[in-house]
Amino acid sequence: MRFLNTALAVILIVTLSLINVAYAERNFGTGADMTQLAKISSILAAPERYMSSPITVEGAIVKVCSKRGCWMELASDKKFQTLRIKVRDGDMVFPMAAMGKVAYATGQLKALELSLEQSKKYLAYLAQENDEQFDANSVTQAMTIYELSPTGVTIKD
Repeated sequence: MRFLNTALAVILIVTLSLINVAYAERNFGTGADMTQLAKISSILAAPERYMSSPITVEGAIVKVCSKRGCWMELASDKKFQTLRIKVRDGDMVFPMAAMGKVAYATGQLKALELSLEQSKKYLAYLAQENDEQFDANSVTQAMTIYELSPTGVTIKD
């Protein structure tokens, strides 16, 4: 009986260890290509340099789409900067439980050119989301938003 209890304990420990290893890293799509790593702050400082070829970014996940899991925002290496990682609905589904974890995303940087009116609506939406005041008259120029369209994402625990 003692041997059986010891054997069961060993099997339980091994099983739990394997479960832990299995969830230490989760890949979406092809997974991230760690050989093309670029800092989010560098990308946002000179986005035109990164538009022509795939890049990989790294950051803590600060937001995830709560409706379909179709986007997430990664914190930059520079304070108060984020980069949105956006997929077509259903291509990859990022779990809400991933918030706070580190993610690597490989893909193509895209520029979304907004009109002045679209810029005002977008900034009003962000202000409302963050429970902040917003004055639409303070926006006098159209803006461009940059996001990464990934082919692979790796989320680490």
